[in-house]
Amino acid sequence: MKTNQVLHIKAKGRGSHCRTNFDKYGFPRGYLSRQKSFFGFQTGDIVKAVVPKGKYKGIHFGAVACRKTGYFDIKNKEGVRIGQGINHKYCNILSRADGYEYATEHLEVGGIPPMTKVIGILP
Repeated sequence: MKTNQVLHIKAKGRGSHCRTNFDKYGFPRGYLSRQKSFFGFQTGDIVKAVVPKGKYKGIHFGAVACRKTGYFDIKNKEGVRIGQGINHKYCNILSRADGYEYATEHLEVGGIPPMTKVIGILP
C-alpha cells in the first residue's frame, strides 16, 4: 500500500542522572536542580505559548526549556530560540517529553493525490 505521509522518529533521551556539570579540567561548573518537573512542565515538552504582552508577544509553538523560576525558553523545531523568559502561565502542553522527537513529512507520490477527506471508522 502506498502512502504520502512519513513519520520520522528520533531518539532524544529523557534527561541525565548527573547532577553536576564539569569543565574540561574536571572542576564542577554549575549544579542541576534536584527536580525534573517545574509547574507541571519538563524540559523537552512541546507547548503552545500565548504571550499577551512584551517583547515576545504572540503565539509560539515549540519545545520548552524549563527553569526553576517559572520563566521558560521556547525553541522551534530547528532548535532556534524563539522566546526567552516566557511565564509558565502562558504555556499549554501539546505533547509531553517521552524521549523521542516526532515529525511528519508529506510526500508527493506518483498517482496518489494528497488526502483532502478524512475517513472515519464510525458510520
